[in-house]
This record gives sequence, C-alpha cells and structure tokens, in this order.
Amino acid sequence: MEHPLDISPPESTPDSASPAGNKGQIRQANEALILLAAEHVFARAGFGGATMAAIAEASGLPKANLHYYFGSKQALYRAVLERILSDWLMPAHGITRDADPRTALERYIRAKMALSAERPDASKVWANEILHGAQVVQELLATELRLLVLEKAAVVQYWVEQGRMAPVDGMQLFFTIWAATQTYADFDVQICAVMGQSTLRASDFERATDHVVGLVLRGCGL
Repeated sequence: MEHPLDISPPESTPDSASPAGNKGQIRQANEALILLAAEHVFARAGFGGATMAAIAEASGLPKANLHYYFGSKQALYRAVLERILSDWLMPAHGITRDADPRTALERYIRAKMALSAERPDASKVWANEILHGAQVVQELLATELRLLVLEKAAVVQYWVEQGRMAPVDGMQLFFTIWAATQTYADFDVQICAVMGQSTLRASDFERATDHVVGLVLRGCGL
C-alpha cells in the first residue's frame, strides 16, 4: 500500500504535471518540518545524543521520510547548520555603502534579536557546534561567513572614512553584535535566573533589543 506521505522518488519531470508539482510542495513542507524538529532535538541532545527516531517524533513524520530526504543523521545535522547560517547572513545584506549607517545597523541588530527570540534552538545548535571545534562548519566559517564579514566590515570602514560614524573596528563590531544578541538565546536560562523568572517574555526581548540597539549605536556615534 502506498504511504500517505511523499517518500517515493520525485518524477523525472517535476514541472510537467500538477501531481509532480504537488509532490514538490509536499517535499518542501516535509523538509521544513524535519529541519525545524531537528533544530529542536539537536539543541537539547547535541549531535551525539540526538536520534533520527526522536527527530521523526518531533516532526510528526515517519522516520522513513528523514532518511529519504536527508539520508543520514550527519547529513541532516549539516543541513540544519547550513540553514541557520543562511538565515543569519540574510539580515546583513542591508549593510551597504549607500545605506544610512544608523538605519542599517539598527535593522541588523533587531533582526538578529528577533532570530534569538523566535528560534533560540538555532543559536544553541550553532553555539554547541562551535564549542566542539566546528568540525562540520569549519569550511563554511572560512568561506561564506568570513567573506561576508570582510565585505560588511569594509562598508563600516567606508562609513568611518566618510565621517558618517565614529571610528570603530568593523570586524570587532560584528563580533560584539553577535555576542550581545545571541546571548539571549544561548544563555536564556542564566538570564532568567538573574531576572527571577522562568522564561523570557516578548516584552523582555523588546526591552533587551532597545538596550542593545542603543548601546551599539551610541558606541558608533550614531
């Protein structure tokens, strides 16, 4: 009997007929569910403690789907990390020479804080990978991430040279923003303990975001 979910190979011409197009949509939806579930499980169990069975249960999909779409736990873990990095890099694209420094940096910081609030598991998975030597993402760090930071640090240097902001080290500025924003995801338990509450509320993130934005912009003379 055919399985109700799409775990069969896609048609050879996926755009030629509606059923194939539907299969493509089902595949995308299933992959998104699996990646989000894997993010959740990897954040709590680490790579070693996570199992495909636990991820399947969290996603609400059969374990067979995970193996069909991603092949192995290693491949799924890498896909999760690649997705996290892609989502983190996206907000930085607004930092360009022609942009207003204050507006561009504020939007970047707010986007990073929103990611920490909405997907804290993503930050935890990434932090755990880095703390264990970045064995899976080392190449991504040395290529995609490095090239983007060099490009955006050069924009900051351009703004400084144009007198549009105070002299700051562009690369260090990004390190500071990452540390200030991701701490609310990575160390939420510590922050909650100090604040005397069990979870961080939306209002807490709003307050924290305004604080980080103001602190960074004042440090940049903006």
